[in-house]
Amino acid sequence: MKAGDHIGFVCGRDDAFTRVKRVARYASFEEMLDVEGAANVNPDSPREQQLANIRRIYGPEKEALDVLAVEIELLQPATA
Repeated sequence: MKAGDHIGFVCGRDDAFTRVKRVARYASFEEMLDVEGAANVNPDSPREQQLANIRRIYGPEKEALDVLAVEIELLQPATA
């Protein structure tokens, strides 16, 4: 995945088409949250809660493979 790539998201009957603006690689989830800023990752959740949620989804074996932060921009508004 690289800047300029397109990603389509589908959830039930909703969808969105996006463009990758930037991809950054980090050694850990903590590093990613520190550099990207927790508010930029999820403005509605405190940093420690985000870290707990991410680690609940992705175990240590996944984190050991490196962490990607992907910045996207919406190209097509979601439809219902």
